[in-house]
Amino acid sequence: MVSPLLTAPVAEQCEEAVQARVTELEDLLGDPTDSANPLGYAGLLSADRAAVPFAAGESLLDRFRLAAEFVPRELGGRLGRVDALVRVMRPVFRRDVGLAMGYGLTTYMAASDVWTTGSDGQRRRLAELLLDGGRAAIAQHETAHSNDYVRSQVTGRRAAGGFLLNGGKPLINNLERAGALVLFCRTDPEPGSRSHSVLLLDPRELPYTHAVVTPRRSPVGLRGLRFAGIEFDGCPVPESALLGPEGGGIETALRSFQISRTVVSAMAVAAVDTSLRTAVRFDHERSGGWHPAGADRSRTDAALAGAFVNLLLYDSLAVVATRALHVLPAETSVYSAALKYLLPKVLTETMYDLSIVLGAGFYTREGTLGIFQKHVRDVPVLSLGHAGTVACQATVIPQMPRLARRSWFQGDEAPKTLFQLRGEVPPLRTDRLSLACGRDSLTASMLAISESIEGGGPAERALRALAAQLVEEYRELRTRVLALEATAAPSRPKAACFALMDRYALLLAAAAVLGVWYHARGGPDPFLADPCWAAAALHRVAGRLGARAGELPPECATRIRHEVQLRHAVQSSYDLYNSPIPG
Repeated sequence: MVSPLLTAPVAEQCEEAVQARVTELEDLLGDPTDSANPLGYAGLLSADRAAVPFAAGESLLDRFRLAAEFVPRELGGRLGRVDALVRVMRPVFRRDVGLAMGYGLTTYMAASDVWTTGSDGQRRRLAELLLDGGRAAIAQHETAHSNDYVRSQVTGRRAAGGFLLNGGKPLINNLERAGALVLFCRTDPEPGSRSHSVLLLDPRELPYTHAVVTPRRSPVGLRGLRFAGIEFDGCPVPESALLGPEGGGIETALRSFQISRTVVSAMAVAAVDTSLRTAVRFDHERSGGWHPAGADRSRTDAALAGAFVNLLLYDSLAVVATRALHVLPAETSVYSAALKYLLPKVLTETMYDLSIVLGAGFYTREGTLGIFQKHVRDVPVLSLGHAGTVACQATVIPQMPRLARRSWFQGDEAPKTLFQLRGEVPPLRTDRLSLACGRDSLTASMLAISESIEGGGPAERALRALAAQLVEEYRELRTRVLALEATAAPSRPKAACFALMDRYALLLAAAAVLGVWYHARGGPDPFLADPCWAAAALHRVAGRLGARAGELPPECATRIRHEVQLRHAVQSSYDLYNSPIPG
């Protein structure tokens, strides 16, 4: 029977419907710490040790029909807003990164290329496959080239009725159980932006004499993922397999990266949420709920509060980047790359900082503590590959001089819908995604909000001072970018560009924090409306930039520590959405 959610009209795809799906999935997954729960940590850690998919989790997601979240509404699915997809997937990421990536997210990454560039027939066929419980796989880069997806080892040469494929892709998730494969390949031996194309194939229909699936490989992280490779030897594929125009592969990839980088990075917040919750639970169990004063207590409190602030800092940019896909699609290339760039720097660092709380428990691989070690191992894998750190730098650095000349300190600020966590957004228009538009409305919003911070309390004064200080950091960044542009070779950025890009990414995160806080004032969440968390987040950014920031008012640390303990006690998530969760 088709779920009523799949046939709901557009008017019902609102905040209430999104929250209902999130709540339903959380309830189905249940308390992960309950040893009697087959969907809990005990079962998934057992599957991880065996390096096999978490079968109980996949069966549950089948019953929930998670694949419908990846299919646009007009094709019979539930996908209408990217931020809604992120929120629905966070419960899965919170449970297990491997389950989220292995079961479905690579399917969505493949499908998004089809929704963007496919013909009506290709879109319909893939939608039917996914809604029937099938999976899709995507093959973009090879391990030898990692970030350089242009140097494809698979070639497609024109032949009668289509193409002949040669070469191989060594690591493709879910290839062995996929009913569709999105394949990037070189179709023109000459260099240039039209050298690559995208094909949509059915792996089950490829002639076995010309397409051989290579043995499965077990990765160090995400051990439950089913990676396999494929080798082509004169494999014929029909003209109808072409996805988008011939030679359009690079443009398709660059546009799709804006979506996939944002989605994966925004969902990763949930894994760190679990790590923080695990550390808080361990602290409570170790101390029996009684927290004596002393140096050890201070270090523990500081580690937990710092991890919470880091999570909120990163999630602010995640929310803004996700909503920008709808609200400011032309500007998304910078925001998505900055978000993915900060993923290993902020979140992985945060998880290691929490080891202060766990002590020797950090190395535990069993019980409720075992999930912490698993997330420490799995989350960094999300930042590898074609959309890794170097690729993100290559996206942002060439745009910085133009932004410094034409946008910073002279552009219009972003609309408030960019910062409203649960506000409606325009429909996603992938045709409006731009590779570089020369505008940065998020920075303009930071400048405007920094001048509008009111209140005479200690937290308000601290936030106002920190915002003004970071605005000056932006001025300094602009000066340095323009000075460097005057001396750098056009095609070879100087090493200093990478340091400037690092500063820019942090300043974008600070701007997102200010925007989220400013537009949460008077809202339903008193913590988000409180300037304490925003001041603490900006203080963190100032410290990372090497700026001399004054001490935060004691009330900021107190407020944040209280929120950490409160959310643990009432069982709500540590991200910006503060949603009820089991366990």
